Amino acid sequence: MHRRKFLTLAAASGGAWLSGCGGSGGGPGSPVTTGPAPLNPVIAGLQQQVFNYFWNSTNAANGMAPDRYPSPPFASIAAIGFALTAYPVGVENGWVSRADAAARVQTTLQFLSNAPQGTAAGGCAGYQGFFYHFLDMQTGNRSANSELSMLDTALLMAGVLFCGQYFNQNNAAETTIQQLAASLYGQVNWSWAQPRPPAICLSWTPESGFSPYDYTGYNEAMILYLLALGSPTNPVANTAWDAWTSTYPESWGTIEGIEHLTFGPMFGHQYTQVWVNLQGIQDAYMSSKGLDYFQNSRRAVQAQYAYAVANPLNWQGYSANLWGLTACDGPGAVAINYEGQTRQLLPYAARGVGLTSTTDDGTIAPTAVLGSLPFAPELVVPTAVSMYENYGTLALGSYGFLDAFNLSVPTGTAITQGQYVAGSGWVDTQYLGIDQGPIIAMAENYRSGLIWSTMQQNAAIVLGLQRAGFSGGWLG
Repeated sequence: MHRRKFLTLAAASGGAWLSGCGGSGGGPGSPVTTGPAPLNPVIAGLQQQVFNYFWNSTNAANGMAPDRYPSPPFASIAAIGFALTAYPVGVENGWVSRADAAARVQTTLQFLSNAPQGTAAGGCAGYQGFFYHFLDMQTGNRSANSELSMLDTALLMAGVLFCGQYFNQNNAAETTIQQLAASLYGQVNWSWAQPRPPAICLSWTPESGFSPYDYTGYNEAMILYLLALGSPTNPVANTAWDAWTSTYPESWGTIEGIEHLTFGPMFGHQYTQVWVNLQGIQDAYMSSKGLDYFQNSRRAVQAQYAYAVANPLNWQGYSANLWGLTACDGPGAVAINYEGQTRQLLPYAARGVGLTSTTDDGTIAPTAVLGSLPFAPELVVPTAVSMYENYGTLALGSYGFLDAFNLSVPTGTAITQGQYVAGSGWVDTQYLGIDQGPIIAMAENYRSGLIWSTMQQNAAIVLGLQRAGFSGGWLG
């Protein structure tokens, strides 16, 4: 797996794309496209701050977006994918001109297209059309000994395809974007990444070859399989989806009384649906459960919410207005004495409420909440605004919420990252591109459906879904 208050909601919060959001499940519904609706002002402000993060922290000379900021030792290809996704959102909201956004995208895609590919351990950006997980911010070549990442390449390509679809005007810059996007996606040799077909492998390095592990569901790698199935040049066989879903029964179960296809950290429910509208369409497995993946993600949000309300570990602040577990930074690997017990704090870790185990050290990640806005707005909006009002002094910076905070860290704890704020708790000092990305994107999908509607016109997305066996709704 990868790595890394307004008291009323309803019309004031927007959500023109949503339908059938009440309750905890039921049959799939189709999105209602009634045009843009205003976001809650707090969330709208945060969305613009996140756009500024991507616009300002990215190397404008080559499009390399940092893995984290303000200490960017290297770029992350997944962060580049999210940055590319953010630029059209900025255009639609009037934060950047279309021409300036197109210029930034063209620079990024041209740089990636020119980046050297090969089997050498150094001096290359990727191989077989895939890219290394981390790239040098200046040269774009492999950073340290990072792996050729199949999933992170998919997140990059999702952003590439979105820009190729969005920038569709008949002028030199946008025509070039369309051509570069098609070329970059077409060069990815998805079938090469199957040393044990029909599943897709996690990674490859020049030093060790393929990872001994493959991606099987349910987790964030659904986007990987959909893009691999939809490739016009090097697709994987339809049986890859069967391999992907083969482990689903192990993840189906009940958390906090809510039955769903489980994955503890919220990013696993968010990433694919940043780009792919899974409302009202079903594959064979979800059809057998009477759900779609969007409704399943809604249930995951409800389970995390219920867990925070129950607060079995009695962490400080957990409540109906403070929840959100996902992969994020943490205070560090250190033991603390908490309420007479020894508890283990964690550094960067995939926190979440799982079917068989839970990883929770009291660290809250705002992206877990804000990136889930379309799934359960009646839970997300009050929580986001409460965070803003009650913990803004602790956790807000120039680009919105810092990556994570923890109210339960005792004074004097030997933290290894972030900082302790007397009387408040621990807060990170970093922003992470892969955590910023879902915030801006899902706010826009909730507001206007921009990314979903654009990608519904993309032939690769449509073909990938169809080859995976999806039907119904907008695919009809």
